Amino acid sequence: MSPATPSPEQRINVTQLFTEHYDALYRYLVRLTGDSDLAADAAQEAFVRLVERPPQDRHLRAWLFAVATNVVRDTARARARWLKLLSASPDRAPLGDVPALPDTEAERGERRTLVRAALDRLSWKERTVLLMREEGFAHHEIAVAVGTTTGSVGTMLARALNKLSNELAPNSESLK
Repeated sequence: MSPATPSPEQRINVTQLFTEHYDALYRYLVRLTGDSDLAADAAQEAFVRLVERPPQDRHLRAWLFAVATNVVRDTARARARWLKLLSASPDRAPLGDVPALPDTEAERGERRTLVRAALDRLSWKERTVLLMREEGFAHHEIAVAVGTTTGSVGTMLARALNKLSNELAPNSESLK
């Protein structure tokens, strides 16, 4: 066996990991971005990177979430650059119709908009730790994914929940 070929116990069962983690990863990314298409693309990219260059450590779930989060962040940065370039010549911007929400979805859409806006006002790290916690990550897994200490995750979560609560409190009647 060549040094580059992993031993059987080192091989990663990507199918099993996909089955176990894709739904949670996708859900997390939709909540993080508010965009189901971007979430699907980022989740797919995380699994592609897993196949191409598997991590050395065994925190695969946290690694997948961290990679997908970085893909989303990189996409957001690229989009911001694209929008800045496009603002110089708006006549060249691609146009498309935004699909209207059905009447029965209007109230749900308003609630989603309020929560999405509140999440967007959190810092990137606060939003990430909060959404990862909602996906059932342990504090040590969140710490690995966001590059912080386990001890600071609890503080970051408390701060994020407090900010989110304050953001949504004036609108709590409309969320029922």
